[in-house]
Amino acid sequence: MDHIRAISDQYRSTDIRRIFMVMAETHSSEAGQRRSRRPVNQGAWGVVVLLFLFFTLNFADKAAIGLGSHQIREDLGLTASQYGLLSSAFFWLFAIGAVVLTAALRKISYTWGAGLLMISWVVTMLPLTVQTSFSVLLACRIALGFFEGPAHALCQSIVADRFSPEKRATAGAVVNAGSSVGPLIAAPVLTWVILSWSWHAAFAVLAALGTLWVIVWFWYTEKLPFKRSHEPAVDGDSEVEDPNGNIVVPFRRLLTLQSFWGLVLLSFAGYLVSSLKVAWLPAYMNEGLGYSASSVGTLVTLPYFAAVVVLLSAALLSGRLLRKGHSSNVARGYVTGGYLLAGGVSMIMFTQLQPGPLQLVLVIAAFAVNSVATSVAFAGASDFLPARQRVAFFGCIIAAYSVAGIVAPYGLGRIVDHAPTAAQGYSTGFMFVGIIVCIFGVVGGLMLNPEKAKARLVQLTAEYAAEEARPA
Repeated sequence: MDHIRAISDQYRSTDIRRIFMVMAETHSSEAGQRRSRRPVNQGAWGVVVLLFLFFTLNFADKAAIGLGSHQIREDLGLTASQYGLLSSAFFWLFAIGAVVLTAALRKISYTWGAGLLMISWVVTMLPLTVQTSFSVLLACRIALGFFEGPAHALCQSIVADRFSPEKRATAGAVVNAGSSVGPLIAAPVLTWVILSWSWHAAFAVLAALGTLWVIVWFWYTEKLPFKRSHEPAVDGDSEVEDPNGNIVVPFRRLLTLQSFWGLVLLSFAGYLVSSLKVAWLPAYMNEGLGYSASSVGTLVTLPYFAAVVVLLSAALLSGRLLRKGHSSNVARGYVTGGYLLAGGVSMIMFTQLQPGPLQLVLVIAAFAVNSVATSVAFAGASDFLPARQRVAFFGCIIAAYSVAGIVAPYGLGRIVDHAPTAAQGYSTGFMFVGIIVCIFGVVGGLMLNPEKAKARLVQLTAEYAAEEARPA
């Protein structure tokens, strides 16, 4: 503070702002150059692989309810609305978990944070491995949603700490690919388990795999103390500096950025698709399109397989655009918005067609874009956020988009219950969702501008520093 006061005595008012802005921009540029020259080591990619498996199990347990929907509804005597309520229950405390647990996880090491989350998931699934009631099933889904709330924010923060901006979207996409690979693997495997035994057996398999992941995670990752201290990011052999570490603004100011609300719209649109894919896609293929239960176990994997390809292609495209000198507004915002627009249009179109190959292609395309917003767009957020505020910022976005998971499954169930036929109900519901995805994708893509957001934060940092340096 002494050197700041010395400068403020020599320069006044407008001059000091220019000095702080130049200092901040220079520091950021130099840190970014140092960061981009470092090779990624194998340890960082090993963590990425384990986080990919973490996300795979995260979405496999979500898919289990959808895959067992027919048995669950028959076993418990549920209507479409009640099943929709059960599917949405996962998200009732999701937002609270995203905010509360994200804040708590900032105080403990990433090793313990991810490990404890997986343990909590296993515990919430254990009651479902035996015969149970609707109320117990509902309570377990609510609890699971609470503990899964901070998962994405934690994973993306760990990735952002270990990779430079050019590699961040790709590493994040590999992790997020688990959101598609989980159901992709779970669909045929858990469908076979459910048809051979029961839906309870599916949760027993997931609980066992979760326990195995915990063992491998604590064996492989750094042996860090429970309480968080300074954890060096691993993008190379030496410590990586935070390129946005010079930004010092109150957290509330981050939530006033245009890019924050752009991210909210993009991720909300993506999660509308995600929640319906998990909760209703198997039932839609069976009741709405007329495919048999065994065929659905295979067909439902196609959107998830396509989602992996779409997600990785979007991440590679985003990184390529950045390397070629395009703005982050284009590489992050336009790319994400464009993919969501394509998915929304595909969803609107398949509701107007009769079941057949063309409709199936459009169904696959519509449900393949859901994870782009939570990888490419979130990578854009890391481009302007200081690392110390990243997890909390992501937690707020997750809290906002989790509303889609509450509204969409239950809303679609109500539409199906009140439609003349199940097929007509599904068509009406998905058409409305497709329209919303198109609008939010375009508007959110235009609003997300990481370069503009970072310039604004640098300016605010200079203003706050100038105010602090001004003599009382």
